[in-house]
Amino acid sequence: MIRPATSQDLASVVEIYNQAIDAGFQTAYTRRFTIQERQAWFQKHLAPAYPIFIYEEDNHVIGWLSISPYREDRPALSHSIEISYYIHTSHQRKGIGTQLLAHAIPACRLLNYKVALAIIIDRNAGSLRLMENFGFARWGYLPGVAQYNGVQCGHVYCGLIL
Repeated sequence: MIRPATSQDLASVVEIYNQAIDAGFQTAYTRRFTIQERQAWFQKHLAPAYPIFIYEEDNHVIGWLSISPYREDRPALSHSIEISYYIHTSHQRKGIGTQLLAHAIPACRLLNYKVALAIIIDRNAGSLRLMENFGFARWGYLPGVAQYNGVQCGHVYCGLIL
């Protein structure tokens, strides 16, 4: 089941995000977060304009997707959003990301956003394929901007006109 996040979901969201940090090549963060460190970010996403969608199974959060402002301090970009999603390690490659994106893209349109972006580490082939499956195109590439234990990676900017 997919539903909007509530304040009770923060610990699960942080746990899943920390799994992605530990795995590497899924986010540019390299240090785990505490629940307290993610509190302000999470609170911003409880507002209707920038929701987090929770994928829940048997009353357990096993994935989430956030719709975030893209460079929110620049008003000319206010019609663009960034989509990020993370799936619990024991539930990856089961179509949960697909279901979350299928839910989020129409929600972005209802919120009157015009452009959706996803910024993906170039070694994350699964996420790149998923974006392409939803019509996202590769709009940009920043080679070598990220490093994980001495391994250089790039950022792929994927975009979709909504």
